[in-house]
Amino acid sequence: MSKTQAQNRCGFAALIGAPNAGKSTLLNGLIGTKVAIVTHKVQTTRARLRGICIEKDAQIVFVDTPGIFSPRRKLDEAMVDAALSSAGESDVIVVVIDANRGIEPDVELMFSHLKNQSVPCILALNKIDLLPREKLLELVELCNKRHSFDWTFMISALTGDGLADLKAKIAELMPTGPWLYPEDQIADVSLRQMASEITREKLFLRLHDELPYASTVETARWKKLRDGSVRIEQVIYVERKSQRMIVLGEKGRTIKKIGETARLEIEENLGIKAHLFLFVKVRDKWAQDPERYFEMGLNFPGKK
Repeated sequence: MSKTQAQNRCGFAALIGAPNAGKSTLLNGLIGTKVAIVTHKVQTTRARLRGICIEKDAQIVFVDTPGIFSPRRKLDEAMVDAALSSAGESDVIVVVIDANRGIEPDVELMFSHLKNQSVPCILALNKIDLLPREKLLELVELCNKRHSFDWTFMISALTGDGLADLKAKIAELMPTGPWLYPEDQIADVSLRQMASEITREKLFLRLHDELPYASTVETARWKKLRDGSVRIEQVIYVERKSQRMIVLGEKGRTIKKIGETARLEIEENLGIKAHLFLFVKVRDKWAQDPERYFEMGLNFPGKK
């Protein structure tokens, strides 16, 4: 590392918020490159993803969490638990609120969870380009009545407005200590997991609302070949045969297109030459299978 440990600071900043508040887009903007998948589908982020960046003498480990909402099923419960656990274990909490949607029920629920937190808490009012300034100031006042935030930042994760000031403040709040990761590392996730996430993003983007919520992607095989390229075999799990047909598409055209776009991004983002093979399997009630939760980095509800 380029600096002595005595000069360094390092800590964790949890990004929490309601579903689709823009946390993953914000994470990518703060890191300066894409480390989290982004789609319009609610609850794209399922497990905690760590993005890492250097700001002056501080290494900030951002934790992108699933959205906080009222859980209706085991997978929901596991994701909300992961988000709240990340907040409790962090040095700073960044609460991301969609300015255009305001204080909706999921935001109220999040405020209730914040009452038990004792670490510094930052309000990041996102998507400020969608509202006039007077409306934004009213919303800031309302949010600070619900919870006494230590700092408030108005940002646009999409355009980058306000991100530099937000990152500088978070860096100031990092505790003194040695950096936990090499200076050039930008994410704490295996290549296998990153490849799975890329394919899941392309799956959601391609199928939109046709694809049921209960689907996931796992990298079953990762084999380095003699020419330096990698053979990647991934399994897309769905719950019913009809869902499998949606993913495959007529004469396999849909899955072929998903595979092509995923492979290109895997090669670009991971810096490898890849041969990607996708398989679709029906696994009834996979969302009740503890092993699937383990693969996603989540605790199965009732098991810690």
